[in-house]
Amino acid sequence: MGKVRTDTVKRISRELLRRFPDWFEGEFETDKHAVNELVTTPSKRLRNRIAGYITRLKVVEAERLAATQVTEEAPEALPEKTE
Repeated sequence: MGKVRTDTVKRISRELLRRFPDWFEGEFETDKHAVNELVTTPSKRLRNRIAGYITRLKVVEAERLAATQVTEEAPEALPEKTE
């Protein structure tokens, strides 16, 4: 089982990404500094959790974009699904 993120962390992270998408790069250290500039958090732990979740969302988004580009360029190059 993985770690559970609270609704507060998810809500704040998604809102920051929606409002300030250009501030975040998908690297934890830079995202942490951006969160520190944009939000006043009561603790470093909360700030780091928000930055970590934003980083994760950006990485997943980048992977999804890369996968769609691959399928658009060469759909015959993808392996067949076997069940």
